[in-house]
Amino acid sequence: MGVDFRYAAGGISGSWSLRWWLLGCWGFLWEGRSCYCPVTALPIAHHRPRFPHALHVCDRTRFGSKTSMTESSAIREANGGPGHGAANGLKVGRNGWVKNQKHHHKKPSSCAEEKNLLRLGEGVFRREFRSHSNISVHHSACNGGLYSRPFYESFEETPMLVAVLTYMGYGILTIFGYLRDFMRQWKIEKCHIAREREEQKDFVPLYQDFENFYTRNLYMRIRDNWNRPICSVPGDKMDLVERVSYDYNWTFGYTGRVVKDVINMGSYNYLGFAENTGSCAEAAAEVTVKYGVGVSSTRQEMGNLDRHEEMEKLVARFLGVESAMAFGMGFATNSMNIPALTGKGCLILSDELNHASLVLGARLSGSTIRVFKHNNMQSLEKLLRDAIVHGQPRTHRPWKKILILVEGIYSMEGSIIRLPEVIALKKKYKAYLYLDEAHSIGALGPSGRGVVEYFGLDPTDVDIMMGTFTKSFGAAGGYIGGKKELIDYLRSHSHSAVYATSMSPPVVEQIITSMKCIMGEDGTTIGRERVQQLAENTVYFRRRLREIGFIIYGNNDSPVVPLMLYLPAKIGAFGREMLKRNIGVVVVGFPATPIIESRARFCVSASHTKEMLDQALNAISEVGDLLQVKYSRHRILPALDRPFDESTYEECED
Repeated sequence: MGVDFRYAAGGISGSWSLRWWLLGCWGFLWEGRSCYCPVTALPIAHHRPRFPHALHVCDRTRFGSKTSMTESSAIREANGGPGHGAANGLKVGRNGWVKNQKHHHKKPSSCAEEKNLLRLGEGVFRREFRSHSNISVHHSACNGGLYSRPFYESFEETPMLVAVLTYMGYGILTIFGYLRDFMRQWKIEKCHIAREREEQKDFVPLYQDFENFYTRNLYMRIRDNWNRPICSVPGDKMDLVERVSYDYNWTFGYTGRVVKDVINMGSYNYLGFAENTGSCAEAAAEVTVKYGVGVSSTRQEMGNLDRHEEMEKLVARFLGVESAMAFGMGFATNSMNIPALTGKGCLILSDELNHASLVLGARLSGSTIRVFKHNNMQSLEKLLRDAIVHGQPRTHRPWKKILILVEGIYSMEGSIIRLPEVIALKKKYKAYLYLDEAHSIGALGPSGRGVVEYFGLDPTDVDIMMGTFTKSFGAAGGYIGGKKELIDYLRSHSHSAVYATSMSPPVVEQIITSMKCIMGEDGTTIGRERVQQLAENTVYFRRRLREIGFIIYGNNDSPVVPLMLYLPAKIGAFGREMLKRNIGVVVVGFPATPIIESRARFCVSASHTKEMLDQALNAISEVGDLLQVKYSRHRILPALDRPFDESTYEECED
């Protein structure tokens, strides 16, 4: 007697059902890969997927049942119901691809109209073309629902062969690392690392053994890509002191030569205020003459200047909040203030890719910490519901407070927080929201007011607004803005406010002058022009990198542009080859990123001219061919060896 297995929606029987079921199981167990079920044309879930939310795919497909990961219940209510004309918000495309059809702008009525919009280059409608194993996502913004402007993100999957070769590369490096350790132990190879004295052998080790192993055998191979001395203003261009190592990067010596006019593609100088000329530099110089360089006291003692109070009032006005306070260090703004906001009996819900300062602050607070998947509203809502239903562990008492920690722009991914949905969930479940706008303030929004303005939201919907002055403002320190009662509480309870020395007067003046410039209160339009120029440079640079053939992560409007390198040997080679072509870049690897997701991180600036970007892009394309890192499965023409022309890119038909 045979059993006839049938899919509820597919009507496929017996052997075919078993085949598709086995195929689905294979895709589920294969980490980091997508598998599609042709019966329902929906993706089988990844095993521990890294970015399921960014692609808006279904969490699972089992016998015709579909659980949508597209939006949470609070968001469906805010958008006026699920789907917008498609079941669960998903619509099947050609070849079984799944497209997100949550249209928040009116879709073009014809194919010709859509193609015209695609050529505009303004991010209104964008496509990403991927190989059959990936998902083609069409995600536009909301106009009348939650989103108020286009919102498009992509995280193209790691090609299987590249992932295998990357793991093999780390495996080979590890094997040779142990071999070299054996040779060092027998003094066959010279040992440069610090050794314990015999009488200290029973001391508690300062770090784990593998941490030291990774440093001496893997990191040292590419150490020359970091800590390069700069001997000029780190603006759009900079000068580097040339250095050389004769002992495999354990020590460095200076040659006496200077590498001139290196295009700076690595600094967070988003609006170009890192300069030694202009109104900001002149104002800082005048204040230095009047107040000096340092205050040598805390704000609560003898270090509270009138410039400090003026700056905080200006920050509050810029953010659109009741009050604000400033701190001398951006990292400490998070790590020292979160413990003042939460404690034992409180719950912190933290994005898995939050900055180390947020993670440290959460740990120091003594609160219970739970992590949700990056930018995944379903994961966040599940944690919120479980927290309210079950309460605290063991006692099941209600949590004293629930605090959600997110960032505006994530500095390693280039993604933008889905803030409207986070706010909707926060309101629905009566939680508090802590928003870190270190990278987004000044870099997003029509007037540079960050991710809140980017989405057209009310600043009062965010309970704690945090940001730094180190990036868009070309200064130092950080701030927290919110209700007056909250800021007054932090002034007396935050360790960073009570014990830290006051901000330097010239730094304060740099912040005041640059912020007034952005707001237009200096009588010019320079600030608004810089914000607009940054947006244009970002769209252009990202578009060109995609068309050349690289895999890049993040949002189209994010000035943080991660370019995927994957293999460990290519991290150092990419940085060195780019410097040979007078382009300064930042390369990042494990443990700052997942072990197979090493990358180069570019930061676009308003001070970059189109000629600078073209020079950088041509160099990147040349190095990409040299190192074979053009992994994207877009249909593109060969490498560009001339200025970009629209005809060089082959546009795929839908």
